[in-house]
Amino acid sequence: MPPERGSRGRRDCRVSDDPVERGREVIAACLELGFARAGIAPAAPTQREQEFLAWLAAGKHGDMAYLEQYLRERLDPRVLVPGARSVIMVADRYAVRGEEPPAESDPDRPRGRIARYVRGRDYHWQIKKRLHRLADSLRPRYPGHKFRTVVDSAPVLEREHAARAGLGWIGKHTLLIDPRLGSYLLLGGIITTLDLTAPPEQAAVADHCGTCTRCIDACPTGAITPYSVDASRCISYLTIEHRGPIDPALHAGMGRWIFGCDVCQEVCPHNSARPGAPDRLGEAYRPMRDSFDLLEVLGWTDEDRRAAFTSSAMKRAKLAMMKRNALIAAGNVLAEREVPGLRERIAALAADVSEEPLVRETASQVLTRLAAARGPASGGPQGGPGAR
Repeated sequence: MPPERGSRGRRDCRVSDDPVERGREVIAACLELGFARAGIAPAAPTQREQEFLAWLAAGKHGDMAYLEQYLRERLDPRVLVPGARSVIMVADRYAVRGEEPPAESDPDRPRGRIARYVRGRDYHWQIKKRLHRLADSLRPRYPGHKFRTVVDSAPVLEREHAARAGLGWIGKHTLLIDPRLGSYLLLGGIITTLDLTAPPEQAAVADHCGTCTRCIDACPTGAITPYSVDASRCISYLTIEHRGPIDPALHAGMGRWIFGCDVCQEVCPHNSARPGAPDRLGEAYRPMRDSFDLLEVLGWTDEDRRAAFTSSAMKRAKLAMMKRNALIAAGNVLAEREVPGLRERIAALAADVSEEPLVRETASQVLTRLAAARGPASGGPQGGPGAR
C-alpha cells in the first residue's frame, strides 16, 4: 500500500504486522519517494570480511585511514545499530545508459572532465532527506524501534547490503550493477531494529559479468583486478580523496579527469544504450555542468571554488587539490597539442611562492614531464621546433 499523507504534509508509511507485508509496503514507500530501486536485506555480517581485511592490510585503500576505523561496525551492522534486524536499501539513478562523454567545443579552451555523479545536485542531501522522511513515518508506528539513516556518513558496506536486497550484483569494477538500469547508481539505506522480510518477488540478482574484462582492460591506471580496486591507483581516489602530490607515473593515465572518473562504467556493456531502458532523470540529477575550463580552474580563488561547487558534492575538494588535478589534465592536453596561454599558466604557478606547495610541486612535475617528452632538441619548454 502506498504511503498516505499525514496531517503535517508528510507521507506516512502504512505497514502491517506481518514482516513480509511490512517489507513489501516499505519498498513501495521508497518507490513512492522517487527512488529508482529499493529492497530489504537482513542485518547480517559481511561475507567478505577476510577479503576486506586483506585489502586494507595490502594498503589498497591508499590514504583513506577512516576505512580502518570502526571496523566492527563496518563489518556488521548489528554492531553499528545494536539489535538491528533489517536494512532498507535504496538507489537513485544519476545518469542514463549510453550517455556519450562531453565533446570539446573550443580547442583553445580545453576542459577538465568530472564524474557523472557530481554533475547534478549533492546526492547526500537528495537521498538523505527522503530516507529521513521514511524513517520519520515509521517511528511513531513502531515506538521503541531504531531507524538509522546512512548515506556515505556511517561505516557501512552499502554495496553488499544492496546486493543482498536484490538491487543488483557487484561487478568486477566493484560497483553495483542493476541489469536494467546499469551501474550509474547512488546508494543509501536505513538500518533498523524493525523486523522486515524481503517479499518473494524480491529476487537476488545473479552476477552477469561473465568473462567480460572491459572495465579491467580500459582502466587508464591499471587499478582494477576482478572484483577489487587498488584505490591508490584509481583516478577517482587520486582526484577526490588523495590530499598530497600524485605520482607522476600516473599523470598520463589520468587524462582530463579533474574530479572522479567514469571510464570503467563507460565501457561496461550494462551501461550501453538499450531500447526500453529508462532515459529520464529526476530533476535533482539533471547535469548542471559536465566539465570545467582548465585555465579558469588554474586561476581560481577559494571564493571561485565555493561558487562553482554550490549545491554540488564536489565542495569537499579543496582549492589546492582542484588546481593539482587541473594541472595534470592541462599537462595531458599539452602533451597532445599547444594551447594559447596554458603552458605559461603552468609555469607561473610553478614559480608563484604565494601558491600552496602542492600546486607548485605539481606544476613543476608537469613541466618536467613535458620537457622530457619533447627532448633536448625541442627548444625548451616555451617553444621551438618541437612545439605542437
